[in-house]
Amino acid sequence: MTEADPFVTHRSLLFTVAYEMLGSAADAEDVVQETWLRWADRLAQPEAAPVQDPRAYLVRIVTRQALNRLRTLARRREDYVGEWLPEPLLTAPDVAEDVELAESVSMAMLTVLETLGPTERAVFVLREVFDTPYDEIAAAVGKTSAAVRQIATRARNHVAARRPRVDVDRTEQQAVVERFLAAVQTGDLQGLLDALAPDVVLLADGGGVANAIRKPLAGAEPVARLLANFALYAPTATVEPVWLNGAPGARIDAEGELTAVSLVVEDGRITRILAMRNPAKLTSIDEEIALSRVPRP
Repeated sequence: MTEADPFVTHRSLLFTVAYEMLGSAADAEDVVQETWLRWADRLAQPEAAPVQDPRAYLVRIVTRQALNRLRTLARRREDYVGEWLPEPLLTAPDVAEDVELAESVSMAMLTVLETLGPTERAVFVLREVFDTPYDEIAAAVGKTSAAVRQIATRARNHVAARRPRVDVDRTEQQAVVERFLAAVQTGDLQGLLDALAPDVVLLADGGGVANAIRKPLAGAEPVARLLANFALYAPTATVEPVWLNGAPGARIDAEGELTAVSLVVEDGRITRILAMRNPAKLTSIDEEIALSRVPRP
């Protein structure tokens, strides 16, 4: 595999397609690896005709693999303990400058995509995020172009009715998040109430492994009172600002118990708090943070 290999050229695209379809970085990596194996097998067949459009060919493979994985995961999630949230993805701050990409990988968008069926999700991601031609999507999902157009319209309307407004100034968004995190660390109840929208919703994913509230908690006052106790229960915890899914968030370490917090900001206040406590969904974040802290020669 060389730098000129189409798989290398399009690997980032393939990962993003798989991640947006699956909501899991670990599963997306597995799907991309499987795509590579199938691509390598195709190249190893000297009698096979050359691939005329490697990008479309690779997207088709990764979509089919992701669809297979998504259908398997859907059955597992029926037995999941508590709320199921997408796996957060550590991103660089400059991802936020690409507004379309930042929105497509945002936790808010991923939670909306969870309400779509597997095929609808694949069609929406390929068409609305990557502007893939209908005929290529049809080949990837095994439908006719006419059927894909209908699915795309239905999925687009579904998402439009549920997606939050994300036209937030990034500087303002970061300032709101910083005020919120400072209030959490000091147990400042009024500071929390000032940062939270009246209809804020807190969701936590412990996966039955880590302690987490099992149902959504709604309303500024109950959410603020819960979070104000954090300073009492974990006075030595460290709160580290990080960028998750193209937006400012936090990594909290309370004596080895980790939490990744993703926040949705609208009209200068936080409307959704997504707390990931399932250790299995924090592995990729911790690995990337650990690598970033390794001194470079």
